[in-house]
Amino acid sequence: MTETTDTYLLLRAFVDELARCGLAGACTSPGSRSTPLVLTLARQPDLPTWSHVDERVAGFFALGVAKQTGRPAAVACTSGTAAAHYLPAVIEAHEARVPLVVLSTDRPPELRAVGAGQTIDQLKLYGDAAKWFFEVGTHSATPERLRWIRQLAFRAYQTAVSGRPGAVHLNFALREPLVLDEPLPPAGDEPLPRARRAAAPAAIELDPGERAVIVAGRHERHDGLGEALASAAAALGTPLLADPLSGARRGPAAVAHYDALLRDAGFAAAHRPQAVIRIGDLPTSKPLRQWLAGLDARQVAFDPERTWQDPAAVVTEVLDADPAAWARSIAGPLRATPWLDGWRAADAAAGQGIAAALGDAISEPGVARALAALPGEITVFTASSMPVRDVETFWPARDAPPRVLAHRGANGIDGTLAAAFGAAAAGARVVVHLGDVALAHDLGALLSATRLKLALTVVLVDNAGGGIFDFLPVASQTDAFEEHVATPTGLQAERVAALFGLAYEPVEDLAAIREAPGTLLHVRTDRAENVSLHRRVWDEVARRLASA
Repeated sequence: MTETTDTYLLLRAFVDELARCGLAGACTSPGSRSTPLVLTLARQPDLPTWSHVDERVAGFFALGVAKQTGRPAAVACTSGTAAAHYLPAVIEAHEARVPLVVLSTDRPPELRAVGAGQTIDQLKLYGDAAKWFFEVGTHSATPERLRWIRQLAFRAYQTAVSGRPGAVHLNFALREPLVLDEPLPPAGDEPLPRARRAAAPAAIELDPGERAVIVAGRHERHDGLGEALASAAAALGTPLLADPLSGARRGPAAVAHYDALLRDAGFAAAHRPQAVIRIGDLPTSKPLRQWLAGLDARQVAFDPERTWQDPAAVVTEVLDADPAAWARSIAGPLRATPWLDGWRAADAAAGQGIAAALGDAISEPGVARALAALPGEITVFTASSMPVRDVETFWPARDAPPRVLAHRGANGIDGTLAAAFGAAAAGARVVVHLGDVALAHDLGALLSATRLKLALTVVLVDNAGGGIFDFLPVASQTDAFEEHVATPTGLQAERVAALFGLAYEPVEDLAAIREAPGTLLHVRTDRAENVSLHRRVWDEVARRLASA
């Protein structure tokens, strides 16, 4: 297919999804760059489309439609100053709380800021008057992209109408040619399952014997959700796949080693659920994310804060409800089911395999497991990159685990030490778990120890560089990898400790991993051996699953 065909296929799916959401209609204005979008809107069955010469008129016309129907209308225009004429209507939509969907078309990136005609900066053109802006970009019409663009349409509609209604702005970069030379092929993509938002479900209905799992991701608020989810999963007889950042990796239904289990293709295929209940952010685990993305299952997500944690566009039902209230409403004692028993048996086998592969030697996974044994009143602040992944992978289920915090909103290593000191200033007993690159990135934060008289424990996993990159294909690029990707810093941890007034202690065995306020615990590891160790762990887990 040509790029133009891809454009039309994607726009057809996008407009079809808007229509299925209940879009009240669309207003168009003349122009060249908007041709694919305007034609797609005009050809959409059962979607009223009104032509206007003036974009300012089109914007206010759409507002009138939305005010009368209570549903958003769309406005679609060409590139350049055309979209600027919508500004008064967007401002009115914001102030009057009227839903509106603004669809501007634009030159592709290679034609911006190079003198191309009818090209201005359309990114976030309406500032804070728009509830949400999204730059759509250019894409091939793969099944994944078609599903994604339908999800984008659904999200745009829901964002416009939910909470305080207002305008959303999507900017479509379109390349020439803008007209198809032949008829568009029949639609091959399926509409999204009718994802809906429900305000206050008393329960999530599961059929008797239905195989379900609960997936709990990051939820760093100390509000009892973790305990409630553990009890709810037990009462349902449902496996609970909980990231330690959720606080829910506890109780008899918790499956701690899902990352290792789902790396085994046989196990992952044999344990595909019929329903998934998702709470909080998506967990860090890539095998879990990929497994969820490939399921042919009903997936229900609690999303009262409208974070749209669904990059694979597979969620079928979104609930505007408090997950803790739902969990508490069904909490109860363990209900044994063959489905849960199978997961628990596999989890036990995986745990035994991990323990056998790791032994008692110093290792990065071993440090993560040792941190899990700290008292429940401790807060472990773990760095993004390898530390948080090892915590998710190797942290066992505990009924009173330490609280775990991490920068997993944007997933950066920056500010780890500073945030850990902030948690300590707020009264927490903090153990910060980070690598040498994250330490170097936030070195100045160690001044908080002396200037603010704050004491926490620093557990430094020092592998002379960014160890996560050794797991990636870029590690084979021997001409540039060490200097430009792994980036060993050369910092000497003992001198860092002395400079900032910390006690220094080299760690020779895992028993030394403990709370030691004001101390830098220095764990030396080897990046290559760390990669080999992880692979030996996966192999040992797979072997034990095969022999179970």
